[in-house]
Amino acid sequence: MTDRSAVKDALRAQRIETPSWGYGNSGTRFKVFAQPGVPRDPFEKLADAAQVHAATGAAPKVSLHIPWDKVEDYAALSAHARGLGLEIGAINANVFQDDDYKLGSVTNPDPRVRRKAVDHLLECVDIMDATGSTDLKLWFSDGTNYPGQDDTSARQGRLADALAEVYERLGDDQRILLEYKLFEPAFYTMDVPDWGTAYAHCLRLGPKATVVVDTGHHAPGTNIEFIVAFLLREGKLGGFDFNSRFYADDDLMAGAADPFQLFRIMHEVVKNGGLAPETGVAFMLDQCHNIEAKIPAVIRSVMNVQEATAKALLVDTGALTAAQDAGDVLAANEVLMDAYNTDVRPLLAEVRAEAGLDPNPLAAYRATGWADKTAAERVGGHQAGWGA
Repeated sequence: MTDRSAVKDALRAQRIETPSWGYGNSGTRFKVFAQPGVPRDPFEKLADAAQVHAATGAAPKVSLHIPWDKVEDYAALSAHARGLGLEIGAINANVFQDDDYKLGSVTNPDPRVRRKAVDHLLECVDIMDATGSTDLKLWFSDGTNYPGQDDTSARQGRLADALAEVYERLGDDQRILLEYKLFEPAFYTMDVPDWGTAYAHCLRLGPKATVVVDTGHHAPGTNIEFIVAFLLREGKLGGFDFNSRFYADDDLMAGAADPFQLFRIMHEVVKNGGLAPETGVAFMLDQCHNIEAKIPAVIRSVMNVQEATAKALLVDTGALTAAQDAGDVLAANEVLMDAYNTDVRPLLAEVRAEAGLDPNPLAAYRATGWADKTAAERVGGHQAGWGA
């Protein structure tokens, strides 16, 4: 897409979902460094998310994590979000922080524990009903640490049974987004270790089950854009958890470690029609930054995804196809590199200005004084966070 107005229209339409947990104290399992002004409840998390949307104009949805974001009245929380110009995005289940889940949740050999885990997943669907969310995002820490610890095939059967029960509970406009992870916290086997396993389960479940690609959940050297292209082709790409990794599941700001990889991913999204609303691809962030300020870090991730998208939209697809059809390897690569090496910041600044936004989202946020305001007001209570 090289038509400038079409590129700008596509950028204006893009929406990026931010994570509620990205606004709390978070970091590694070794230490979390608390910061002043961090939200103390889901309502304050939404207030911070509203600052990101106000600055970027591109982040109206907020993912929730249950029970981290548990409240008495979810309809009231949803109404609060709407009052801030936001809406509730994916509901993330948590079946990894309870002592009962030491040997697994839905794949645990103990039927009592499995029932407890599935009941929580069903509770999350109830929360979807109350908030208007359409996406149930599932990540399972289930797995084994040692050979012989459990029956690998039996665990897959337990997983399939749990997913089927939850799938049956979904409403017509609701879906499962199934996430995978190569390792951690289990090290010998993970029960959903890769996109193929997630895809197989989603294929068995039906059209309301799709795969989530977390960009930090792959072995070094994995061609993530191939996975994206395949899942898009099969209609099974539900969305992304965008973040960056240097070594493993580092959960750093999107595009910080390898912006070229993010561009390559977005090129496959753009080329295969993944920006179209009818595909249902959710562009979500999943970052747990430790040392940097929360809101500016989320804004930076939104901007990095926008820049990668803009570059992908600038790829001369006609020239690329011609070079590919001719077998001209270098010319095809040059087309991609020309787009990647384009400075798209002026284009995005123009898009923002035309929407009545400050061309520089970070500067716009800093000018609000929100960080100082919340540091002064949010005193007492318990800050939200990972708690390591």
